[in-house]
Amino acid sequence: MKEKEEENVFSIHPEEQQQDDKDWQKSIAGQVFLNYFFAISYHIQHFPTDGIENLAFFKEAKPELNEQEVEEVKRLLLNSWSTEYALRSTAQLGDETYMRNALHWTFPQAYYAIFAGLQAFLHTRGIKTNNEAWILREAGRLVVKNAYPQAISFYAAGHYDDFNIRRLPLAHYKPGLQIAGKELEAQAQIGQFLRTTRRQKAKAIRQQVQANSATAIRSARSGEVLQKFSAQHWQQLTWRIGYTTIFDLMSRLRISSSHREIERFVQAEIDFKLFHESLLQIVSYLNGVHECYVAQAMGVQQYESFVKELPEYLKNSFVAARLKEKVKPLFGEEDYRLGTAA
Repeated sequence: MKEKEEENVFSIHPEEQQQDDKDWQKSIAGQVFLNYFFAISYHIQHFPTDGIENLAFFKEAKPELNEQEVEEVKRLLLNSWSTEYALRSTAQLGDETYMRNALHWTFPQAYYAIFAGLQAFLHTRGIKTNNEAWILREAGRLVVKNAYPQAISFYAAGHYDDFNIRRLPLAHYKPGLQIAGKELEAQAQIGQFLRTTRRQKAKAIRQQVQANSATAIRSARSGEVLQKFSAQHWQQLTWRIGYTTIFDLMSRLRISSSHREIERFVQAEIDFKLFHESLLQIVSYLNGVHECYVAQAMGVQQYESFVKELPEYLKNSFVAARLKEKVKPLFGEEDYRLGTAA
């Protein structure tokens, strides 16, 4: 099957022409990556509702944790908050040159701040693993089950090169190279990000499966390991991909400092401060959602006590602010009596 880019999409700006400026051409990859994350941030901020309190999943799920489970959840949250603290510290310097070179660590910091918070949330639901692929797969299932607010409940599904985007009605439009200034552009860019990420994930799984003689798909005629896949062959791998969600998009930030690809972003002429602000907004939003679920499981009183006992660098910080603004308003007095199981 020919591996092709997405077709049957409509251009937002049909008059757009490829620019000849060589410096701009070198910056396109970095600009597109910035566009993607800004689009997610834009979509979250401009979504008409943000109601975790209205989610059936949140209303129905009231798990109880034993003492050992509470301690593990606290450890994971501390990992998440410490990483988010480091990410925020970069922003406080306010120097664009520093932010440019800081991408070597701010990219993975943004991802792992969210990942540790996600682990804490999953731990309250009995999913206790450090296996990254398993965690992302479980997160995908929860997104589809509407465990998350609608602003981040979008996802991609389907077979290779026959992907469909759910809960983003404008995702079929073709995005331009400009920063999103309206919802149509934001959804178009997120839709493209979902498709390219799912395609990349499918190729990685094919490589993994075909490299193992025990799992490799072989030619029915010759018995040899297949080098080229048809649509039918791709469909045999779809179940391994799971759903492609915001967590898979954030996982694209896992770029090693020794990886040459990072240099494309460091050398690009893009707005690094805006990039950093977009990442921070997404991290804060996702971590806030997970903190609401964890507080529900721990009992709000115990969760609040934990926040008050945090190390000095985290006291009276963004953690306490989210507790006050996002977490506590969700719960009534009866919730303060919920605690750990005996």
